[in-house]
Amino acid sequence: MSDEKRSRTWLWVVIGGGAFFLFVLAVFALVYLIMHTGEQTSGGLAGFGDKIAVVDLEGVIISPKILVPQLKKYADDDSIKAIILHVNSPGGGVAASEEIYAEVKRIRDEKKKLIVASIETVGASGAYYISSATNKIYADKGSIVGSIGVIAQWVNYGDLLRWAKLKDITLKAGEFKDTGSPTRDLTPAEKQYLQSLIDDMHTQFIQAVADGRKMKPDDIRAIANGKVWTGEQALGMKLIDQQADFEGAVKDTAKSVGIKGEPVLVHPDRERKTVLDLLFGDVSDLLPTREKLLEQHVGFYYLWNSWVLILVFDHRELIPKTSGQGSPSKASYQGTPSGVPNRADEKAGLAAAAFGFPSELANC
Repeated sequence: MSDEKRSRTWLWVVIGGGAFFLFVLAVFALVYLIMHTGEQTSGGLAGFGDKIAVVDLEGVIISPKILVPQLKKYADDDSIKAIILHVNSPGGGVAASEEIYAEVKRIRDEKKKLIVASIETVGASGAYYISSATNKIYADKGSIVGSIGVIAQWVNYGDLLRWAKLKDITLKAGEFKDTGSPTRDLTPAEKQYLQSLIDDMHTQFIQAVADGRKMKPDDIRAIANGKVWTGEQALGMKLIDQQADFEGAVKDTAKSVGIKGEPVLVHPDRERKTVLDLLFGDVSDLLPTREKLLEQHVGFYYLWNSWVLILVFDHRELIPKTSGQGSPSKASYQGTPSGVPNRADEKAGLAAAAFGFPSELANC
């Protein structure tokens, strides 16, 4: 009798475990189908209605590998009446920007398909370079537009290495092979060499924008000083064609291609890279990417560089010391006796110098 009870118990365990496994599997399948159906509803399952494709150009431009195939796909799809490049980017790599620009221009000039750019918060440098190849550029009044220029920058930490008594050892064949080494200053010949590269890329940028906007290169050169402008200012400078938000750009584009009523917006399928993506949607913003590590990558960029550098030299709180007259003097770390040299201040000064800042900033 005990054997019969034991076998029944095991039978229920197996049945219960199997049911639980099937339940979990069904939940995963349901989440997967819901998420992919959401993508397909705005894409592949939308039928043959009046469709406009929306391709996002977001963040720092590092590679054309994702954007160019998306553009090609919609350019060859006869059910897609127009393409909107939804721009929110400060620019990025020179070559990557050029490749995306070339594809946009091919769609406009060879495929004869309407492609427009709608600039949201920022469409600067490489992002504007790409936008200039479209048939029409829309931007909000407060959008940041322009920054026609080229930049190359890196941190020279040679002083920091010398302070730490570390030596950089480089073997090379060719005078300019280690140009841009972060452990030493550039020679005059190296500065001239790099500047020649930057000037050539700048000329290419100016010519590309002139071709895209159908303007004279000299007119573009006059404003190609790296400055950015608001959408309102850019309109008067002919850098954009119309002030409109994304919704306005969609309606105007639909009207241009003869779509009556509300157009169907088609978005590319978003790549799912992790189990978290499957369960909770896109979590790419929480993961490290090459774009986020851009500052560690030395190169030439069509990039609007707006940043604030915060140097944290020590975890202890700075408190001001006051002189006899009550006016604040140098800040010192709490717990440091008066008149005793502060080692942390010395380190801070060296670190500030390594980043090209006056050592006095370490005590601000």
